[in-house]
Amino acid sequence: MHPDRRWLALIVLCLGVLMIVLDTTIVNVALPSIKVDLKFGDTELAWVVNAYMLTYGGFLLLGGRLGDLYGHRRLFLIGIAVFTLASLACGLSMTQIALVVARAIQGLGGAVVTAVALSLIMDLFTDPQDRAKAMGVYGFVCAGGGSIGAMLGGVLTSSLSWHWVFLVNLPIGIGVIIASLRLLPAGTGAWTSRHLDVWGAVTVTAALMLAVYAIVNGNEAGWLSSRTLSQLAIAAIVLIVFFWVEARVHMPLMPLRLFRLRNLVVSNIVGVLWAAAMFAWFFLSALYMQLVLGYGPMEVGLAFLPANVIMALFSLGLSAKLVMRFGIRRPLVGGLVFAACGLLLFAHAPENGHFMRDILPSMILLGVGAGVAFNPVLLAAMSEVGPSESGLASGVVNTAFMMGGSLGLAALASLASWRTQTLLAAGAGQGVALTGGYQWAFLVGACFAALGALLGAVLLRTARAPAGEQAVSAH
Repeated sequence: MHPDRRWLALIVLCLGVLMIVLDTTIVNVALPSIKVDLKFGDTELAWVVNAYMLTYGGFLLLGGRLGDLYGHRRLFLIGIAVFTLASLACGLSMTQIALVVARAIQGLGGAVVTAVALSLIMDLFTDPQDRAKAMGVYGFVCAGGGSIGAMLGGVLTSSLSWHWVFLVNLPIGIGVIIASLRLLPAGTGAWTSRHLDVWGAVTVTAALMLAVYAIVNGNEAGWLSSRTLSQLAIAAIVLIVFFWVEARVHMPLMPLRLFRLRNLVVSNIVGVLWAAAMFAWFFLSALYMQLVLGYGPMEVGLAFLPANVIMALFSLGLSAKLVMRFGIRRPLVGGLVFAACGLLLFAHAPENGHFMRDILPSMILLGVGAGVAFNPVLLAAMSEVGPSESGLASGVVNTAFMMGGSLGLAALASLASWRTQTLLAAGAGQGVALTGGYQWAFLVGACFAALGALLGAVLLRTARAPAGEQAVSAH
């Protein structure tokens, strides 16, 4: 493929991924309007988000493996088509059940797109320098898209209606499909055999969906309740069955030898901690600004703008140069240290916080941290994997991000809530109690980022590439 067409293809891939990333946050801003319009109760309203998370988290691994077997472009197109049609169904929904079912289908399409997009980038860019640049663009879309979604959701909901947070996906989805047919390489699956490990697919999808279900309902049911603990225990048992199946079938969905690839394992553990810290930053800082400082949705979106600009500068060029100059490990560790410092500053934000003094410095540090670290985490995860298993490795790392973010957010939101209730019981005012809860959560988020930096510094291998296959050199 001509070099110029590769970069056009990258833009198309990133537009498809941006739709998925935006959808995880753009809906949150519209939830109050959806609740009133469709007469949702508080418990039922959570399923507008949970239905999406359930299928998205459950099908990441399977989506990546299907891409390896049947072709990454084919699965990308199917995923975009499913997501776009489901978005239309969401936008036209007039009942609670219609919206929740459409959201679940959206999650399925989103999982497939996310799982194979990274593999397509690896297919398109085999030169280490170009690949690092391409992954930087992809990293910016993933890291910065969430806060853009919050601002866009506020604009669409206030100026039009909540239906448009879904309908806005239609022109983008159609455009991505048309451009993909012209620009993406029509490669077939990398495996000669198209055999799908059915039992492996069933068990891992069931285990992930059950784990996500337990996580998203943990705050409501109670983290130590028999229901939550039993669901997590069953998910763990089903996951053990999955590994037992994988050790015995001829063509496993996930070859267990992948877990002998040190960088893949370490980067996934770091990815879990990174995602937990980043989710804490994004969601809890937005709550702090809204509930404590009284910011509106648009003001919250603008408050994230400095971090987005910095992420863009690093992700769209500087991060790739750092990787080519210093390798994967140092930028990854440095980025996570910056993120930890930003969260530590947020842990000292007071009840009467001021943007310039208490928010902007944290946003700058977190923007630098996210912009520098995201690209190396992805590159480390994919650095020892050949083309025939790139979809699976992509599914694994995206699952790690998703599960780490969900678990981290749930745990830190629970910690913040517990601390807030403790302070209220001790006689503190609402603002002081909320601030105290968020401060504790930010502090633990900073510990997650610092632990990720430590593990990356100590355990990441600095030079390894699979023999005979193109991979990013980690030098």
